[in-house]
Amino acid sequence: MAFIVSIGRGGSGKTCFVALITKFFIEADETPLLLIDADPDQNLAEVVGVDLEGEGVKTVSELLVETFLEEGGTTVGVSPSERIESRIWEQGLYEGQHFDLISIGPKWVEGCYCLPNAALKEALRKLTRIYRHIIIDSPAGLEHLNRRIASAVDDIFDIIDPSKKSFDHVERAYKIVREVKIRFRNFYVIGGYRFPKNLESKVKEEISLRYLGKIMYDEAVEDFVFNGRSLLELPDSSPAYQSVKEIMRRAGYG
Repeated sequence: MAFIVSIGRGGSGKTCFVALITKFFIEADETPLLLIDADPDQNLAEVVGVDLEGEGVKTVSELLVETFLEEGGTTVGVSPSERIESRIWEQGLYEGQHFDLISIGPKWVEGCYCLPNAALKEALRKLTRIYRHIIIDSPAGLEHLNRRIASAVDDIFDIIDPSKKSFDHVERAYKIVREVKIRFRNFYVIGGYRFPKNLESKVKEEISLRYLGKIMYDEAVEDFVFNGRSLLELPDSSPAYQSVKEIMRRAGYG
């Protein structure tokens, strides 16, 4: 089993990358998968063709609101995960043919993700054993790393864009991961679809971490996302998908 985390600045293409590696694992028959949408924008379900609301699936944040605000529960004495664990399995887990999906959702209370993250972290300890791979789509920024939804992962993929801030993001992310003692095997750097190939040499010069290549631009990806179509339906000939397949092979998969 591999535990994979996708990180990066906003707009770098993290969610599309997660969708395309999901497609890669499905076609390689490396299932079942667990997808975790830790981004409050909640785009992952849509790009893999899942309508959570239509399926009657709630986010972890929604379940916490129902349990502790609307139903008058209390967070004193017992951890949130203990109080709502059964509700996460019954109402917060989308179960599909090749993958299941959990979404953290928006902030439970203003300025704090503590309870949703704690609930999911504890729940994952019991759930992860049944999956071939677990893939987390992280929110933009770096503060989520301190929350340590997962304390031990296999591979971290940092998606970069053509900016100094993005280069700096890689260095800070690597530093934070080590400071908060998240155990990991590999920390990879990947160029997003907007990253020009003529900057790839600069990545190798300025960033000490292993660079696996870039996600090729594909107009079909933008068209699928704009029209709400699942990226799992992209043809195998898609330049974006072919480049992600090669990236995953370089990372030791497939």
